Amino acid sequence: MKACIVIPYYNHGGAIGQVIASLRPLGLPCRVVDDGSDAPSQDALARVIEREHGWVTVTRLPKNQGKGAAVRAGCEAALADGFTHAVQIDADGQHQPSDVPRLLDIARRQPDALISGQAIYDASVPRARLYGRYLTHVWVWINTLSFEIKDSMCGLRVYPLAATCSVWRSQYVGRRMDFDTEIMVRLSWRGVPIVNVPTHVTYPADGVSHFRMLKDNVFISLMHARLLVGMLVRVPLILGRRVARKLTRAAA
Repeated sequence: MKACIVIPYYNHGGAIGQVIASLRPLGLPCRVVDDGSDAPSQDALARVIEREHGWVTVTRLPKNQGKGAAVRAGCEAALADGFTHAVQIDADGQHQPSDVPRLLDIARRQPDALISGQAIYDASVPRARLYGRYLTHVWVWINTLSFEIKDSMCGLRVYPLAATCSVWRSQYVGRRMDFDTEIMVRLSWRGVPIVNVPTHVTYPADGVSHFRMLKDNVFISLMHARLLVGMLVRVPLILGRRVARKLTRAAA
């Protein structure tokens, strides 16, 4: 197992320094994918990179394409550099870097699995976002015919890179706020095990959110419709894999 960190970054100049500093003790190479940030945010990131002396590199997209596009670019670059796994963590300071070692320990024991954070929220979470996430959870359970995925929207996770990159190379996957959920569902359809790890998530009081209430909800609604159609044509395969997995466990 050879792991690195991938951070999608878009105009988070106020938070990125602390996020990077908190990840330094992990001793992992880090790639920040700048998704077309404005000039002040590019300058803030450049100062962080200069201060961190080479363990952090930047991939810059020419224009804003969405969180999913940034994660994809980072994962493709990581796979090309010989990494087997990528830790995805957001640039806005919501996640707890201290939880990353727990996810990595599980990834070492289950290298073929997607290890995903399962968010535990404090009082800082916006109510509308929280209720929207619950609705997405229900659709994910329908579209996977299981409760295997506990939280499809948490941006802290460890990807098995070869399996993950093969998904978007062979089929459409959303590139914006629909990405986190869609990639998990499609990996589940392919038989990739999903391991859920509880992690605390905080919305910083001065945090910058790029969730666009109307546009991103449209993208997410279209994603759910796409996945529902995909689930219906895959029902025999999904159920067959589930039976095979249970038989394997029983035999063991």
